[in-house]
Amino acid sequence: MLKLPFEIKPCSQECGQECGANLDRCPIYPKLTPEFQEAGKANPHLLQYLHSLPLDNLGIPDYYKKVTRSMKGKKDPNLIYQVGAGVFVHILTNHEDIRDHYIAIEPSLVDAQDNTLDEIELRLADHVEELEGITDPKKRFEVIMTIVDRLVTIGGNGSRPAKNKGNKDNGQDGANEHSNPKEKVRITAFQYNSLRYLLRRKLEGMGMLDPMILDPNIEDISCSGLGNIFVEHKIFGSLRASIGFDTNEALDKFIIELAEGIKHPVTFREPVVDATLPDGSRINIVYGTDVSKRGSNFSIRKFSDTPLSILELIQFGTLNYDMAAYLSLVIQEGMNVWVSGETASGKTTLMNALTTFIPPEAKIVSIEDTPEVQVPHHNWIRGVTRGSAKDAGSSEVSMFDLLKAALRQRPNMIIVGEIRGIEGAIAFQAMQTGHATMSTFHAASVSKLIQRITGNPINVPKTYVDNLNVIVICQQVRLANGSLARRLTSINEIVSYDSVGDSFSFIESFAWNPLDDSFIFRGFQNSYLLENKIAPRRGFPEEKRRQVYKILKQRSDVLKRIHEQGKTNFYEVYSILAKAYREGYFR
Repeated sequence: MLKLPFEIKPCSQECGQECGANLDRCPIYPKLTPEFQEAGKANPHLLQYLHSLPLDNLGIPDYYKKVTRSMKGKKDPNLIYQVGAGVFVHILTNHEDIRDHYIAIEPSLVDAQDNTLDEIELRLADHVEELEGITDPKKRFEVIMTIVDRLVTIGGNGSRPAKNKGNKDNGQDGANEHSNPKEKVRITAFQYNSLRYLLRRKLEGMGMLDPMILDPNIEDISCSGLGNIFVEHKIFGSLRASIGFDTNEALDKFIIELAEGIKHPVTFREPVVDATLPDGSRINIVYGTDVSKRGSNFSIRKFSDTPLSILELIQFGTLNYDMAAYLSLVIQEGMNVWVSGETASGKTTLMNALTTFIPPEAKIVSIEDTPEVQVPHHNWIRGVTRGSAKDAGSSEVSMFDLLKAALRQRPNMIIVGEIRGIEGAIAFQAMQTGHATMSTFHAASVSKLIQRITGNPINVPKTYVDNLNVIVICQQVRLANGSLARRLTSINEIVSYDSVGDSFSFIESFAWNPLDDSFIFRGFQNSYLLENKIAPRRGFPEEKRRQVYKILKQRSDVLKRIHEQGKTNFYEVYSILAKAYREGYFR
């Protein structure tokens, strides 16, 4: 299942019996930067990986403890960065494909264990009674490692023990090797670390997917069937991973184990699974060649523990301070805001960032089928749908059901993870009764959004549509330098519906200019929402309604000052804005 652009080979004898055991004799170690040397000294498998590289052709990779977005667009990358838990990642130019290589450097990558793991697993079967009743993966791993320590002896060249032709294990602890009827497995310290990593990865993690799950730079992991797995990197774009599947048997076996590991088994009768991983990532699995001709497939959409803040999105160029100030004002005033766009356009990321603008004293109810919304407020009810389970005697709870329940919970803000069906009509009913709503929606433009919500299966009456105040359009665009980026291409205000002409009027308040990657405030001194809805709410008389633009400028300046102070963390931004609300600086 390992698919590398070069052959993995053991370390040369110049370094001694194990890589890293004698750094003075290593031909590569002196050529590394001090940081790289430090990482290699602490992680011998990293040095052994470097020995496998065709350095005469590639050169020594650059080393980084952490990669940053300033590296985006780097031509012909050849770099290694640290992920954690002994795992490193090598981003390497691929001259044969548009996708560069993503190679996970794990403690187990170079030494294939020579079937050591299989033999130890067989011997562990004799100690299965010690694991009875232990369900916690971490505790189970600890107990297994104590057993492993009794089964192996460390030292020498890792030679294999002679086969024992008779006696079974008599249950002794193996402290004296000669008193144990079954000879211990002799392994090197390098192999022991590799074995420990493999067992931890198998028991606590996601198996071979673990490096990509651990890597905070990965957004999507995709297996399209036989062949390589692909990943979507936040900095280096679409990459070809170093692992994949050559046979349907191997792929199906992995899919079954993966589905059972997350307690959502797949079968030929029910081959499609949507679930959430322990870290909050979203996974979709399709099992079997009868429904997927290239073989079983899966996709994992990763979500970080800490969402991107609105200031980080500004830093990435997704929007500017004026747009953020505008959205903060309309959200604070209880306007209904939907974030719309195509798949992977950044809709959920933006909506999460916008939740920091909801007043800190607000009660929030979120409704989702897959948990993706992240809200910093304490008074937050998080509703998640449930499928029917006849064996467990539980009934289905849909988004429609949860939305009806939310209307009885007196929320200040209802957040619907994504509008797809009849819950859209209920959301508009909620808007009519004065409940502010936020949601995401799959549509590439305002006109397409209106077409979808007024057609099957949502069927919102056209006269209800103007209850939706603001539509934000997100898109993944190609910049002048050729790189892909996410941008808010427009922020639109719904004005009204003309029943005579059967048409909708809306104003584009902000627009993205692709020529110079800037944003135009088309609604300045001409915003229907600011002048006709928000200004009266704030007590401005008709002749002074345009003073609302001063408030907008003040908010923009406040956000800019917070950013200049280096305060960009999602929860940090919320804390600062909550304090600003209380002290009257953000009202």
